Order: sequence, then structure tokens, then C-alpha cells
Amino acid sequence: MSTLAEAQVGQFERDGYLLLEGALPADILKVLNDEFEAWVEESRSHSEPYGLTFDGRPRFDLEPGHSAERPGLRRISSPTELSDSYLSVMRSSIAVDATAELIGPNLEFSHSKANSKQPGAGTEVKFHQDILFEAHTNDDMLAILYFLDEVTLDNGPLEVVPGSHRGPLYEHWHDGVFTGVVGSEVVEMARAEAVPCIGPAGSACLMHGRLLHGSGPNLSDSARTLFISAYRSEDCYPLETSHVPSEHEGELVRGVRTNRVRCTPLEMAFSEVPTGASFFGQQAQEAS
Repeated sequence: MSTLAEAQVGQFERDGYLLLEGALPADILKVLNDEFEAWVEESRSHSEPYGLTFDGRPRFDLEPGHSAERPGLRRISSPTELSDSYLSVMRSSIAVDATAELIGPNLEFSHSKANSKQPGAGTEVKFHQDILFEAHTNDDMLAILYFLDEVTLDNGPLEVVPGSHRGPLYEHWHDGVFTGVVGSEVVEMARAEAVPCIGPAGSACLMHGRLLHGSGPNLSDSARTLFISAYRSEDCYPLETSHVPSEHEGELVRGVRTNRVRCTPLEMAFSEVPTGASFFGQQAQEAS
């Protein structure tokens, strides 16, 4: 039985993203939020990024200005390694079923992270394309962004450029530096054409790996937290080290192993794995 209607599949193919409301049941949503709040409380006792992923980089990334009084926990790398609840959602939800319909049927897990903008957080995600951070043999790659909070126009929603997944891959290197950002002329176009992805807590946005996207700062007094779980077709092989390493990378979540690799014409520069907790440091190198 299909999870998606034919019109939804068509919308994803046309626009490169699809919003599913009610992707997380209320009881599961509460558990994910409770666990994230516990991580926020833990962050109050730290003054710099902390914890370790298995490649030795910090797992918990803190926004500049973070303090015990005003915590700014902005990213947790691979929360599936810390929480059985996050791991369970990565493996099983209607959004995962939908992802298998869109880029499967054989589907592998790639990586996960929790991105948060605490009330008043100034962090923005500058326009980029995910595949430029993770070269693969083809572009059947998709990220599920679960809304752990209601996402509004004021709290820094994801902004996407519809149809850009069918367009060019833009350079993310500038003057010999990997900034993880498209050039200024592309940013101007993106700002003119981008649309916000908003919706109630428990929704999920399915986003193609080539889609041009970003997000602004949180201008509200409420948090905006996303659990992001990324997947690839089983015959889509990584060509470089993951920026968000996970012990679960490559786990088959739907379908079967084919022992085949599919290569499609793609041309891009290899990215640069960040040395810090996340790509926010790389984007900070880009001139405003």
C-alpha cells in the first residue's frame, strides 16, 4: 500500500520537497522533545562545544553567546547514537515509508542531526545544496526534517527554492575556501524565489539532496527544533567522508541489498570536512 498519493509524488518531483503533516504521533513527539530539552539543560553546564562523535569532533555545537542563563544549543550530531527514541524514528515512520517510495525501494540511512534555534537565536543557515557537502555516485538523496516544534514565519523556518533540484549544482568553494555557501549572485536569486516551509509540530518536510535551501534567524520567543534524518538509495555510494559520521551509516532501512552501484553524470568539487562541531563554522567564513 502506498503512503503517498500520485499528486504528492508529482509535487516532489516538480518542486524537490514535500510537507507531510502528522508524520510523528503525539506520544513520540513528546518523547523526542523531552529528550532534546534534557540536552538543552545539560548544555547549560558547558561553555564550548562538547561531547565526541567517533571521529573525535564535538557532538554538541553551541551558538556564539551561549550561556547557562541563555542556552544556545544549536546542533547535536548523530542523536540516533544517544537515544533509542531518535533511532526508532530514523528506522520507522510514515516519512521513511514515503522516502522509500520517492528514492527507493531499497533505502539506506546516511546520517542524522538535531538542529535547533533557541528563542532569539541569531544563527542563520546560508543558502546551499546538501549534495555539495557529500558527493555520491548519483543524486537519489533525501533528508527528512521532522518539526519538533511548530515552525512559523518568525522562528527561522526552512526556506527552499522550488524546482532548484533540477537545476545546476552551484560552487560552494570561493577564493580557495570551502564556505558551504553558494555565490552572492545565486543567493540573490534564491532570496527572490524561496518559499518558507511552515507547519505544526509533528510535521515532516522531505527535501531532495540537490534542493537549494537556507533559513534565517529565530526572531520569536519560542524554539524551532528539527530532527533531520538523511537517506540515500541503496545503489547510491558515498565518494567522501561523511560530515556527520554515524555508527548507523549504511544501515538498510527498506528493501534489499542489490550489490550494485549506479552512477549518473554529476560534476562538483569535493567538499571539506569541518574540523569543528558543524558546518556553521565553515559558513561563518563566507563574507556577508
